[in-house]
Amino acid sequence: QVPLVESGGGLVQAGNSLRLSCAASGRTFRRYTMGWFRQAPGKEREFAAAISWSDSSTKYADSVKGRFTITRDNDKNMVYLQMNSLKPEDTAVYYCAGTRGSYTETRPDAYDSWGQGTQVTVSS
Repeated sequence: QVPLVESGGGLVQAGNSLRLSCAASGRTFRRYTMGWFRQAPGKEREFAAAISWSDSSTKYADSVKGRFTITRDNDKNMVYLQMNSLKPEDTAVYYCAGTRGSYTETRPDAYDSWGQGTQVTVSS
């Protein structure tokens, strides 16, 4: 497992942007596929985006495709989620997650490393 710490959440108005950051510890980060998940009150945790360690290929949920961008910086042990054109339905706790596999998994149970989450609230 790799320790993960998210930051960058906050309260924004609909239509605005926010960038989430996830800091990883250790030397194995570059061998981890990283994902962003989110969980709204009363709902299950859902996949948002993932980026592979092997070729930096990405995958997005249909609900965020075209608005969110996931990137990684292996030299800094960081992964980012740029969120543009935010909507009230994007309101949730956002979690950073990591898995040793190279495939951009969308299932939460495929990930074995999780951060504590950061709250994103989008007002209408």
